[in-house]
Amino acid sequence: MVIAAPSSGSGKTTVATGLIAALRSRGLKVSPHKAGPDYIDPGYHALAAGRPGRNLDPWLVGEEKVAPLFRHGAAGCDVAVVEGVMGLFDGRGDTGFASTAHVADLLAAPVVLVVDAARQSRSVAALVHGFATFEPGVRLGGVVLNRVGSDRHEELCRSALESAGVPVLGAVRRDDSVVNPSRHLGLVPAAERGPDAVRAVERLGELVARSCDLDALLRLAATAPPLPGPVWDPADHVVPVDGRPVVAVAGGPAFTFSYAEHVELLRAAGADVAVFDPLRDEALPDGTAALVIGGGFPEAHAAELAANAPMRDAVAAFAGPVAAECAGLLYLCEELDGRRMCGLVPGAARMTSRLTLGYREAVAVASSLLTRPGERFHGHEFHRTAVTRGAFPCGGTPPHTPRNCPVEPLFRWRDGADGFGDDRITASYLHLHWAGHPEAAQRLVSSSRSPSALR
Repeated sequence: MVIAAPSSGSGKTTVATGLIAALRSRGLKVSPHKAGPDYIDPGYHALAAGRPGRNLDPWLVGEEKVAPLFRHGAAGCDVAVVEGVMGLFDGRGDTGFASTAHVADLLAAPVVLVVDAARQSRSVAALVHGFATFEPGVRLGGVVLNRVGSDRHEELCRSALESAGVPVLGAVRRDDSVVNPSRHLGLVPAAERGPDAVRAVERLGELVARSCDLDALLRLAATAPPLPGPVWDPADHVVPVDGRPVVAVAGGPAFTFSYAEHVELLRAAGADVAVFDPLRDEALPDGTAALVIGGGFPEAHAAELAANAPMRDAVAAFAGPVAAECAGLLYLCEELDGRRMCGLVPGAARMTSRLTLGYREAVAVASSLLTRPGERFHGHEFHRTAVTRGAFPCGGTPPHTPRNCPVEPLFRWRDGADGFGDDRITASYLHLHWAGHPEAAQRLVSSSRSPSALR
């Protein structure tokens, strides 16, 4: 089943995460998914389910891969819960492409609409009626009322919704104790909160279990028909290299953004994957032949990253291939908010007040570790930082010496440009889902075995 809402902020994550936890508490194997590119919600889903949260995004991977990726993630499970993105019909630009409704259609899945009932009663029925009839292909199977104030408030909403013909599957009362902390890009990631996140997910599970009709929700999910076609398999998209090179992937509280399929593709391409924490570890994993430094919140941990000079020096001196996205780009810069970083790319990063957010159709204008000129990549941006290119001259004091000073950006799109790269580095704000671009994993692992990449 797909957990959707009329808009962001309605309570999708509360209901979806709590539902996953509640169903798991019943002894069910629950497969958690998130429509769209978001990294943070799947972290809470993973805690609730005890298995990786996975994204389903037609823009990032292509429509044809959504069902195969879903079947890959849901293999062996009893039920799957897919949290939507934004409002039910909100997609790329002014279209419905990559919307929650689009994903629900690709999965032939029923939709549960989470409605924020605060400050309304009978109007809930008009809202739900509109969402139930706006697109005939969407099968709205029920409503969960959120932020209900009292028994009387719930009674009024339920009575009104009888006229809309959509069953009420739950009514969640206002409860400030289950509100998760947020900051400049949304919820604080579960990986940064440690035991607090575990307790928060447990409370959400208890809240949904006592507020929703779990049996009715399971019956609704059972109406989703079998999905035909293949199951996505990373081994079908890459060719394993010899020697099992070690690919070190950044993790820990500062680097929490990653899609589960990235590691699966790296392993299928012949790599041994080792996770390291740039905040705490002082050396790269033994035998590291390539680095992957993905997204996250280095700006929230800049002082600690700067203070870990042994790790910064190890990354700066590393001679193998490096793939970096967003947070990884900031970490490779000369500095972040005035604090020294690794210096592998010539630029200074800083926090800004401007949110950069959206899908990008990027064209590679130069060759790099992961790109070839003219190739097109579907990705997304999500940050409040900016990088000043060439803020530091090439040549400085090792190990903080940018290897090159590219004049041209690595990627261009309709109204922007971004990125640094050469034959061993790709560093950009652009987030990619490697299931949509498996050549990225192949090129990274293959380059880790190429002597020319280790010069």
